[in-house]
Parts: sequence; structure tokens; C-alpha cells
Amino acid sequence: MHITSSAADVTSLVDCAQIPGLGFLPINAFVLHAEQPVLVDTGQPASSADFLDALWSQVDPDDLRWVYLTHPDRDHTGSLAEVLAAAPSARLVTTFLGMGILSIEYEIAPDRVFRLNPGQSLDVGDRRLRAFRPPLYDSPATTGFWDERTGTCFSSDCFGAPMSDPDLVRADDITAVPAGDLEAAQRMWATVDSPWITGVDRSAFEASLDPLRRLDPPVLLSTPPARRAVHRLLDTLAAAPDAPPFIGPDQAALDALLSGFTPGQGESQRAAAG
Repeated sequence: MHITSSAADVTSLVDCAQIPGLGFLPINAFVLHAEQPVLVDTGQPASSADFLDALWSQVDPDDLRWVYLTHPDRDHTGSLAEVLAAAPSARLVTTFLGMGILSIEYEIAPDRVFRLNPGQSLDVGDRRLRAFRPPLYDSPATTGFWDERTGTCFSSDCFGAPMSDPDLVRADDITAVPAGDLEAAQRMWATVDSPWITGVDRSAFEASLDPLRRLDPPVLLSTPPARRAVHRLLDTLAAAPDAPPFIGPDQAALDALLSGFTPGQGESQRAAAG
């Protein structure tokens, strides 16, 4: 687990998961050091112990007030139950649909949940966090938000991209990733994580990018952080509808990939990202 300051008032908790044949997928959570501290997402289950150690080194459990869940996928909910148990004053922020999905696995008291829809804002004491629906998403419960005080934008998985090397997972800025590699990885991951993108009208999708273009956040927390680069990233996404649909390896191809995959390699690569 790698801990770094990625924006004003923001600490990133950086992890990754190796996907054979695709690369190293960044799995990021964030601590927003507002007057009422906010945790954004809770990592993957495989790294829960390391995640909790890193988290509580940045914020006291008794001080944590909000757990903003961008969406209820397992690489975002890995330590959710443990965090809520340890932080008695923290409330979970999600949508009505997000809470419905979570209720299949978790028992969370209704008074510990704050339901927030796109377009609405959350008051965290010294600033407001305004929720929005990212233009690219893999869950109907997905929201991101932007910090109205600093302008930092938390974009969920919208700009996700597997990295070719675990060292790039913990890069301080996307400029550390060769531009061509980043564009190819971002477009490929768009078809993996949001397969609907290859079936939409391109002009309609491009129109959905306009709100983020107008917002033009100074820092976009993506994979890795992007500073003054939102237009570049949106231009990359704009071409995603033209990309070929992703077709994963069949059993024979997967067997060939796994033949070179050493048992325990995932743990060593997560350590490398720490």
C-alpha cells in the first residue's frame, strides 16, 4: 500500500491488482482532510489489513465522519464493514440503488447511511462536495464528486487504465506514463469495464463529456492523478465508442497466460506498489 499526497487536502491510498494479459490495475482510495474527514472508497478485500493500517495512520477512527462510496464493486468495498465498525461517527454516502446493492451482503443501519444523488451536495463542514454521474461507469450506482473549495474532482473508475508496470501505479502524475500507452490502456479499459460504450452513439456520448470539460478541474483523481489534463483525458474517452468490443481470453488462452503466472505473484506485486 502506497500513501501519497495527491492534491490539496487529499491523501491517496494506492493499491493494485494484476490482471493477466492486461496489466496492473490501480485501486485507489482517498482521505479528504476536510473539517469533517471523508474516506473515498475502501479498497479491495485482498489488501484489507494493509489498507486499514494505512487508513488509520492518516485519520483517527473517532474523527472519520463520512465514507463516500463511489459505487459498490468489491474493489471499492473491501474494508467497508471494518471501517464502519471502527469509526462510530462515520456515515456511509451512497445512492438509493447503491444501498440496495450493498444490502445483499451487508447489514447497515439506515441512520448510518446518507443517500446522495447526482447534482446534490454534501456539507462536510468547511466545504461542499457536489456529486455527479461520470460519463463512463460500470455500475448504475456510480457517482463521483468535486470539491467546491479546491476544485479537485474524484472521478471513480471513469478514467481507469491498467498500467504496464506496478511502479507506474504509484506515479505522482499521468505525465509519468507514456502518452500513447496511457491512451491505449484507457480506451481498452473503457471497453472492458463499461462494455456498453461500444454500442452508443458517439455524438451523444461526446455531449455527456461536456459538463466535465466546462468544470475543468485542476486535479482529476484518476489513474494516476491528472493535473490540468482533463481535456486530454476526455479526448481519449471521446473515441471509445469506436473501439472494438473487448473479448476476453477463452479457456485455452487463459491456461497459456496462467502458465507463466507464478502463485503468490499478485501479493508480491501489491507489495511492489507499496
